[in-house]
Amino acid sequence: MKKFEELLLKQWMFIILLGLASASVIGATQLFLQHNVGLLNEVFIGEMLKMGRETGDYSSASSFASGFLLARLLEAPLVGILDIGGSLMTGIGVGIPALLLLASFGFIFENFYLAMLLGFVIGCLIGLGIIILKKVMPDDLPVGATAVMMGAGNKVGEAFGPLVILYSISYSTPAGIGAIIGSLLFYKTKKPIVGGAILGALIMCSIFLLFNLPIHPPAKPN
Repeated sequence: MKKFEELLLKQWMFIILLGLASASVIGATQLFLQHNVGLLNEVFIGEMLKMGRETGDYSSASSFASGFLLARLLEAPLVGILDIGGSLMTGIGVGIPALLLLASFGFIFENFYLAMLLGFVIGCLIGLGIIILKKVMPDDLPVGATAVMMGAGNKVGEAFGPLVILYSISYSTPAGIGAIIGSLLFYKTKKPIVGGAILGALIMCSIFLLFNLPIHPPAKPN
């Protein structure tokens, strides 16, 4: 396990993993464009792509989704230069395909494997750019942070742990119990408790739904 962790921390492995992740999100976009399933994004972004598919004008999807990728780069001092939702799923997964569709490269998205290959190449190029940026950017420069943010593990997100727990408790008892257990486990393993609280609440509520148990107490009769 230690050797595996060391392997994952290699810079070239980061480039490969980012390439695979980008291939996945662009592949999902190809499935959505061709078969109307699989998009790894919000419903309203899917509607933008649907509108573009019907009218041939992908400008709304390209400008909105590409802005997410640009915003993450501009927000680097606060949250890092890469995240899953804005940068990968929206920026790379929707913004770049929409730009290519606008530029009459739609033939790429007629073939699933070609779209996956495109995503892999784009991800690797972005990963290489991030590694180069981290090497040339001084670590002590406050306005040039180059932390790689994956999920909710950034410094700002750590402050939201207690808020997530309180909200989970107010939502329902199972969610609150799951959030507390998850946050304790993450705290013991020295991980940000916000991730544990979110996962704990989701898992506990999923268990209740699986066994057809009520998440909320029954409403009192008037």
